[in-house]
Amino acid sequence: MTRALVLAAVLLASAPAHASPPLPVALAAEMPMLRPLGEGRLRWFGLHVYDASLWVPGEAWSFDRAFALDIRYAMNIRGRDLTLRSLEEMRKLGFTDPARLKRWEEAMDRVFPDIRPGDRLVGVMVPGREARFYSQERLLGTVPDPEFARAFFGIWLDERTSEPGLRARMLRLRD
Repeated sequence: MTRALVLAAVLLASAPAHASPPLPVALAAEMPMLRPLGEGRLRWFGLHVYDASLWVPGEAWSFDRAFALDIRYAMNIRGRDLTLRSLEEMRKLGFTDPARLKRWEEAMDRVFPDIRPGDRLVGVMVPGREARFYSQERLLGTVPDPEFARAFFGIWLDERTSEPGLRARMLRLRD
């Protein structure tokens, strides 16, 4: 019996701390080729904000191929606050055209729901076309603007992200 307990402890210690749950059914049916690449946790002043995982076709990520960013929230966040924070991060990445940002703000306000702990927001990049957003249960909406998709997902995946450690973990550049 002791040998079995030691083996179980070794297996648990080697398992990922936050295994990615399956993608929402609607998305998994549409894009069955997506597999988790990496994941990480965002903390803000020590508070657990969310866990994020990056899903890609194959073994590597590229802005030139479809991918999904799955965010599983650990706290309450208003949809409006998600929009405002996203705009702030996009500006830091160099997207500053006021008219474009206003269109993107309106699009995000239409798509982003208020979040409670345990909720998911899964964004899908469709290169050259759009960004799609899913909850656990359904498609929330689409923003049919390839530049928006690049700017939005750049918040996490651009080399200039404000969270380089999280980016590195999702891209498996480090653990």
